[in-house]
Amino acid sequence: MLAGRGPGVPIKISTIGNVITDLRSEFTAQGINQTLHRVYLQVECEVSILTPYKSISEKIANQVLIAENVIVGKIPSTYYNLNGLDGSNAIDIIE
Repeated sequence: MLAGRGPGVPIKISTIGNVITDLRSEFTAQGINQTLHRVYLQVECEVSILTPYKSISEKIANQVLIAENVIVGKIPSTYYNLNGLDGSNAIDIIE
């Protein structure tokens, strides 16, 4: 109810150290013959938040999606969904 009320407090943000980046890749199955490939950029930096009364150091990490691609493979002639089967009930498929 009182959000946005009161005097404004000036804040400045400056980086303290180096920015660390890392490329990350992820593969996800998307059906019988498709794979989703995503490439992310992981960014980490340490910043200092400067206010008139106090200085606060904080580490910020973020992940940004750079590329996304669907890789299409050959369509299989047969498909068996064997999820949930183990050695004790796998013989049920043959009979």
